[in-house]
Amino acid sequence: MVTLTQKQSLTQPEVRKTVHYQIVIIGGGAAGITTASLLLLKNRQLDIAIVEPSDKHYYQPGWTLTGGGVFQLQDTVKPQKDLIPTGATWIQDRVVTLDPDHNAVITSEGIRVEYDTLIICPGIQIDWHLIKGLKESLGIDGVTSNYSPQYAPYTWELIKNFQGGNALFTFPNTPIKCGGAPQKVMYMADDTFRSKWGVRHSTNVMFFTPGSRMFAVPDYAKILEKVVQDRDLQVKFGHNLKEIKPETKEAIFDILDDSVPVGEISVKYDIIHVAPPQSAPDFIKNSPLAVPNNLYGWVDVDKETLQHNRYKNVFALGDASSLPTSKTAAAVRKQAPVVAANLLAFLSSAPLLSKYDGYTCCPLITGYDKTVMAEFDGYNCRPMSSFPLNPLKERWVMWLMKKHVLPWVYWNRMLKGERFEGDYIKFLQWR
Repeated sequence: MVTLTQKQSLTQPEVRKTVHYQIVIIGGGAAGITTASLLLLKNRQLDIAIVEPSDKHYYQPGWTLTGGGVFQLQDTVKPQKDLIPTGATWIQDRVVTLDPDHNAVITSEGIRVEYDTLIICPGIQIDWHLIKGLKESLGIDGVTSNYSPQYAPYTWELIKNFQGGNALFTFPNTPIKCGGAPQKVMYMADDTFRSKWGVRHSTNVMFFTPGSRMFAVPDYAKILEKVVQDRDLQVKFGHNLKEIKPETKEAIFDILDDSVPVGEISVKYDIIHVAPPQSAPDFIKNSPLAVPNNLYGWVDVDKETLQHNRYKNVFALGDASSLPTSKTAAAVRKQAPVVAANLLAFLSSAPLLSKYDGYTCCPLITGYDKTVMAEFDGYNCRPMSSFPLNPLKERWVMWLMKKHVLPWVYWNRMLKGERFEGDYIKFLQWR
């Protein structure tokens, strides 16, 4: 176990102030706001603090549609202050140290925030630096990524102005949030190229992934394999992007055999969309709360109760947790009620009876009028469905769901801790 003195003492800021809350939530994104809302709906007397540095709250699933020219960036953002639930205290600061042995976290401004219970959901860390040359190349001369609001609008600029050549789309060799996003943008780009006279004919659309199939769930992978075959998209399995050379517009890939590099290849690009490597934030990696000896530093929690495996007054959900399922907002929708129920049970010294079953969902956009609503049990890689429809099909109505209904549900139902399943059925009946 990593101790505070081993890794954190050198960077720990001087403590200027100490405060105490019954419940401290690290992160004011989808997971943090939803869980706080659920808790306060159960008990308005709870003493809750949310530690979140950003004054903006993004609907991150919308960045794919921003990169595809469907949304403007401003469609995906609201002021954080408008979303903090009534009754919660917002500490606008960044956590730098976790000290679970003393039930405290320390912020960059030197605030020691002590707690009775802790919920960790800060989201995922984007490790741009792990691909040589990427940070310096982003947003310039054809290099982009929808994994940042800074560059998603540039993705659309590149796609709509593209006149032919090599269009590359990559997937990294780490777990990532929204695992379908690297190929969703490819399908929208391909649609755009086909809409312009002669462009698609003079274009090589190429997808590079270190994996051996298009998606983790075999039934959905089969659908996507047919999509890429029908569209004549080139898929390179066992390829991991390791370097961008902007001066020559080359992408350098390791060629993998059973995850081991056995060679490398250089591919020229005219545009390249990069899904970057990702991991838990460093303050989690360097703490006793991380999974021991884990490269990515996820918070070590039970996959059903979402309670920490060693520190029983700590819970985690969302992208930074160790839950072995896809990292999506849809997964958070199912995880947040489990955390809320089990934390309240813990405070009452009652058994933790609420269980998370691994549910997640990735709306796989396969064109501007087609989406596969890929719901599945991430623990067993089995398709599931919340709708009275076969999920193993591309559907126009699911494109409308992705474009119109899911953003509305996020802002108006999920973040407020309200149920929304009936909204889906009403929409399908209306259509």
